[in-house]
Amino acid sequence: MKNIILALVAIALYGCSSTPQTPQAPPPSLPVGTIASASETTFQEYPASIQGAVDIDIRPQVSGYLQSVLVNEGAYVSAGQTLFQINAQPFKEALNNAKASLHAAEAAILNAQLEVDKLTPLVENKVVSDFQLKTAKTTLQIARSNAEQARANVASAQINLSYTNVKATVSGYIGRIPKKQGSLVSPADQIALTQLSDIHEVHVYFALAENDFNSFNLHYPGKTPADRIKHLPPVELVLADQSAYPVKGKIDMIDGQFDKNTGAITLRASFPNASGILRSGNTGKIRLGLQHDDAILVPQSATVEIQDKVFVFAVGKDNKVAKTQISVIGKSGDKYLIKDGVKSGDQIVLSGFDRLQDGQEIHPDKAADKTAQLINKN
Repeated sequence: MKNIILALVAIALYGCSSTPQTPQAPPPSLPVGTIASASETTFQEYPASIQGAVDIDIRPQVSGYLQSVLVNEGAYVSAGQTLFQINAQPFKEALNNAKASLHAAEAAILNAQLEVDKLTPLVENKVVSDFQLKTAKTTLQIARSNAEQARANVASAQINLSYTNVKATVSGYIGRIPKKQGSLVSPADQIALTQLSDIHEVHVYFALAENDFNSFNLHYPGKTPADRIKHLPPVELVLADQSAYPVKGKIDMIDGQFDKNTGAITLRASFPNASGILRSGNTGKIRLGLQHDDAILVPQSATVEIQDKVFVFAVGKDNKVAKTQISVIGKSGDKYLIKDGVKSGDQIVLSGFDRLQDGQEIHPDKAADKTAQLINKN
């Protein structure tokens, strides 16, 4: 029995020693690139609203029935052109009444002057007392004052009559006309007769958060806002359909304070609009460019995003990879602009890292290195 057990043990040991060992898989060959620094311009877009150089409400300055509408909605009008006519008959009668009162006041002046002229020699000859002359002169002064008031009433009536012709104060485009011919209009109306927009130049307003505004001040020279504005480069306007407006604009205003509700500060850029493409109420985005010297750029395709954090697989001297978090401060095309995490000269895995583990050894494919450097420099 003892011999049988020993024989079985020997057979088992022989079987174990004869089992072939599985060979270890070679490290995966992955493309690796060397990070290089270069000057780069990044762009940041900010939502913007567009207004005309002049956007005004056209309102009546007198009450009455709208007798005529002389323009069409959307039409271009010139400064001084009559847009609406309010029934002028009551104002003509008021003017005639004011003129009649003026004529009566002027006649009273003549009558008072005659009385003064009559009493003057009588007082000099002591035929009558000077009290009567003083009274006559006072009456003359009152008549002259009444005449001045009558002239003012005539001028006021003429102004009111002129207000029955509602005219364009600037050249521009007419908006909607909610009230039609025959409507009763008044200066107290909440709704204007129409809106008038002068859009030969448009103002584009956008806001910067406090951090962006601090970065804005650091990147552009100038000791004061006015001085900084002079040195700002032109800016682009991206329209709602994502196309770029063909003419660049200029930032010409920085608000004096931050909005307490939003924590942002408003800037204004002006764009020429000779073709009339832009209208008040348009929306878009202002695209600001920032120049970065010695920027570290990493292709977005060489990064992994996990829970709002961005990582790359950095390759060490022993060809082992380390998953490294990077800080992204901007984008330029298909590349990330990096603040820290990697530096110029570091090597990273460019692709094929879907199943790559932190600390895993790889075989660097140097054929992709020149391509990666070219991507960073361009």
